[in-house]
Amino acid sequence: MAPSITRHIRSWFFRADPVLREIAAAAVFLLMLFAIGALGYHLIEGWTWLDGFYMTFITLTTIGFEEVQPLSHTGRLFTISLATIGIGAVAFIATRTAQFLLTNQALSQRRMNLRIARLTNHYIICGFGRIGSRIAEDLARANRHFVVVDSNPEKLERANSLGYLSFLGDAQMDETLETAGIRSARGLILTLPEDSSNVFVTLSARELNPGLFIMVRTDTKANLDKLKRAGANKVIAAYDIGADRMANVILRPNVNRFLEEIIRSDDLDLRMDEIRVEEGSKLAGQSLAQSKFRQEFGAIVLAILRPDGEMHFNPSADALVNARDILIVVGSRQAVDKLATVGCTANS
Repeated sequence: MAPSITRHIRSWFFRADPVLREIAAAAVFLLMLFAIGALGYHLIEGWTWLDGFYMTFITLTTIGFEEVQPLSHTGRLFTISLATIGIGAVAFIATRTAQFLLTNQALSQRRMNLRIARLTNHYIICGFGRIGSRIAEDLARANRHFVVVDSNPEKLERANSLGYLSFLGDAQMDETLETAGIRSARGLILTLPEDSSNVFVTLSARELNPGLFIMVRTDTKANLDKLKRAGANKVIAAYDIGADRMANVILRPNVNRFLEEIIRSDDLDLRMDEIRVEEGSKLAGQSLAQSKFRQEFGAIVLAILRPDGEMHFNPSADALVNARDILIVVGSRQAVDKLATVGCTANS
């Protein structure tokens, strides 16, 4: 057993980070000093092992308590030698440990920033409070790429523990938005606690990425127009949404249940989604009847959203599907995936 343990320790030592090896070697050296100190006081002064160890401890840690017992001249010279060597070892361990921790943290953040820099068409969530964390949970469930930005280290730790890409910084700073990939992002979700902060970030984000979709949460109805004028595409008053949802549950319980099953259920093989029709795709330029939509894809088109914002609900069979249209569809997961890849993707 002992040779095996020794072999594992030796293997770990040579594979470990160089700074970690130095810390481990210094720690072993410090333990040896404690043993030498206890032995020295036992042989020189005739103290007990406990008294010798205690004297070594208060010497190396520079606590400054009185001597356990009066020291002889030889004992004082031994204490000076022990302190000279040991205090340096303690200082070395403390310095290298701090350096190791700071370096590891910097490397971890650098790796995180590199992963963020490679993202495209992702979402940025500014504010990881109750609403922001719930949105992140839904995006993760839908396998969407996103970055969490918050100035609170504790919230960022929680985001990291959930495996989310995150960045510690003030969303009101352009540098923070740039690091989060604002120029290549698909959407920005602002759930900051202050509407003034949301307005400021909206203005900055719109300037950095004019085509970005920006959704903002507000607690004050009076700020809806201000946020829209600042450049937000969608402003949601959380309390109004909650009240409307509760009213719908009371007035239309079965409709609400149906929508919940489609949108949130992971068990039901049914999915509601929006799919953009690309130029040169199979559906572009054809009517629903010409493309044999139901027979080919097995999905239902609830609406067609035109590029100018016009929405056609429950389109007829002769409704034309053009490039850049967005189809609001419902169907099985397989049907929706097939529609996206085969019907709406260019050169599929």
